[in-house]
Amino acid sequence: MAALVSAVALVLLSLLPPCSPLPLESLREATHVLSNSGFVSMSLTLNLISKTLISPQVPSLTIFSPSDDSFARFGQPPLSLLRLHFSPHALSLDTLRSLPRGATISTMNANHSLMVTTSPSDYQVEINGVKIVGSPVFNDGNLVVFGIEMFFDPEFQTSAPVQSPIPGLECVAPRYGGLENLSAGNMFAEACGAMRSKGYSVMASFLGLQLMKLKGDNQTLTVFAPSDESMVNRTGSFSEYPSIFLRHVVPCKLLASDLLEFNNGTQLHTHLEGFVIEVMRIGDALMLNGVPMTPPDIYTSEWLSVHGILDVIAARDGTACDGSFN
Repeated sequence: MAALVSAVALVLLSLLPPCSPLPLESLREATHVLSNSGFVSMSLTLNLISKTLISPQVPSLTIFSPSDDSFARFGQPPLSLLRLHFSPHALSLDTLRSLPRGATISTMNANHSLMVTTSPSDYQVEINGVKIVGSPVFNDGNLVVFGIEMFFDPEFQTSAPVQSPIPGLECVAPRYGGLENLSAGNMFAEACGAMRSKGYSVMASFLGLQLMKLKGDNQTLTVFAPSDESMVNRTGSFSEYPSIFLRHVVPCKLLASDLLEFNNGTQLHTHLEGFVIEVMRIGDALMLNGVPMTPPDIYTSEWLSVHGILDVIAARDGTACDGSFN
């Protein structure tokens, strides 16, 4: 276990693409624009807490700013609530409109995510039931600021309760024979190369570290790969790496077309003991524990499928995190 953690840590440090921090000039301009746009309270708050709230490693940011009236009614919010209004991604209005109802958005509050509560067919966008007011107040590509009607409720229910896994559902697609004739390098080199070229170097590195173990299992796999950008803020604790990686790997090859055939609520066992992924379909959009899958079918072979996902699939209380394979 210690060797695995150390190996993953070294790979992450060496293979994560260089990540420039959010420019200070973006924050300065945003505070000025907020003040001139009637969001004086958030402008002052951002100016005071930006060094405390925003990690130097964050390359992009979206801020959801309540109105001055909301600040007046609520009073000075605690830091934990303010963190709920900051997401470590630059999310345009078009991106938010494209997300299906139920999609989750990570925030600077590690204990809470936001949920999209409108559909792509709706012109108005709501997050946690709160309307986004008009177009972005500020957007320079690195930092996006939206006005919202009121503060988000941290008690808002962001996901449905996890149901018991469907008995026996470990692989709904056939296994393929003949893997024993492939070398470890041949099995993974092409897949890892494709993933790295499309911005999924971290998950590619994980596959590389697990070559012999997975080859020995002689099984098919599906990898749900968060982008390198979404992994930047997950590199603080080396001990969490095995849990993060293993809960994104299913011991079975599943194409996007296979996943679209599942009934809503179908659950997939993963390589992290006790952790399941619940598949939900909203139109043509696929959601994995509330995280949208985009793009699908990054790489596929007779034994492996790789799909991109918008964010890291969050762990749930009670999930094993010892990094062991089932």
